[in-house]
Amino acid sequence: MDRLQFFTPVRISRGQESPAEEIYSVAEAMGFLRKWPIGRRGPVYQCAVNCCSAALAGRMSAEEARKAFAGFARITRLLDDDMTLPMGGENINSVHALRR
Repeated sequence: MDRLQFFTPVRISRGQESPAEEIYSVAEAMGFLRKWPIGRRGPVYQCAVNCCSAALAGRMSAEEARKAFAGFARITRLLDDDMTLPMGGENINSVHALRR
């Protein structure tokens, strides 16, 4: 597996009329971010770009960059609803307990 490949893709949804897009790697995430409208680039966008750049330079793991990109997608309401559900049959309460 490529060191810049995500373990789990980030699923982007632009609405019900458009098919979901899956982002599989740091390079794909960076490509997506480069196309983001200039007028909508704020601090969360910049954080995702910085993390992806750091991963491309070998200063950060692909999974750390994935988390930043997924956070950007969540904040901009592009993260597919399926991505927000707990994985592996966990219930919501156990996930929140782990975060405390």
